[in-house]
Amino acid sequence: MNQLALIGLGRMGGNMARRLARAGIAVAVHNRTYEVAQQLAAEEANIEAYARFEDMLAGLERPRIVWLMLPAGGATDGTLDVLAPLLDAGDLVVNGANAYYRDSLAQAARLAEKGIDFVDAGVSGGVWGLANGYALMLGGSAQGIARLRQVIAALAPAADQGWVHCGPVGSGHYAKMVHNGIEYGMMQALAEGFALLEAKREFAFDLAAVGEAWRVGSVVRSWLLDLTVAALGKDPRMESVEPFVADSGEGRWTVLEAVEHGVPAPVMTQALYARFASQGRGDFGNKLLAMMRKGFGGHAVKQEGGHE
Repeated sequence: MNQLALIGLGRMGGNMARRLARAGIAVAVHNRTYEVAQQLAAEEANIEAYARFEDMLAGLERPRIVWLMLPAGGATDGTLDVLAPLLDAGDLVVNGANAYYRDSLAQAARLAEKGIDFVDAGVSGGVWGLANGYALMLGGSAQGIARLRQVIAALAPAADQGWVHCGPVGSGHYAKMVHNGIEYGMMQALAEGFALLEAKREFAFDLAAVGEAWRVGSVVRSWLLDLTVAALGKDPRMESVEPFVADSGEGRWTVLEAVEHGVPAPVMTQALYARFASQGRGDFGNKLLAMMRKGFGGHAVKQEGGHE
């Protein structure tokens, strides 16, 4: 196998196509905005852009491999609605985007009715994956994983490192879901720690210097710490950044699974709630709390604009 189709050329999908092409794999690409696919094909050898699924699939040797990198939910399901009738028994679909593992189970069952194999792939690496490779968490049959070995070797940091066949369909996205929950907790702990250092103004901490010392030999050294120190070096007080933190679906799914299984996950849960708070979702409750304090204790309430 030295070719596949890749649908969805966002921050992850585009760079994954580049890494595959540079490893000698022919990549047929499709994107909702066709100009994005055309630009990628113009920049990279071994990449060809297609506006229509029919044309893209016709150019692939059978059995075919189609790798999806689309937003979870409607975007992926809608694409499968169009793709499924165009695929044949023996073809393989890989969902490599962030997705709820329960959706992956449903997608696999749906495709299995036509004899189409399915692999769910949790992919981590972000914008650095092009240079460093991607961590891959794969769920599916042994046969399906075997068919992907050349693709796995090209995407992973090394042919025998940075990837795992987690188990049956659904297990790859389940592992990635938990991975992202852990990521939320680690990021929150680093953010809170540096916020506490920054608040101790009389010590005038050089936050980047403290972080740099932690990066070497400390038990909290990590890639996330590396990124934190780099950011502090550019903007020590984060004055150019709005305090709004988006949450991907996977943080929510992790917390829901923890509740369903009765597994305590307070760190991941609180990290998710902290993101909600940054988005202003706690504003009404905080306003109400202020009014309660005024009601029973006569405490002053700050009005919009900073007045009391």
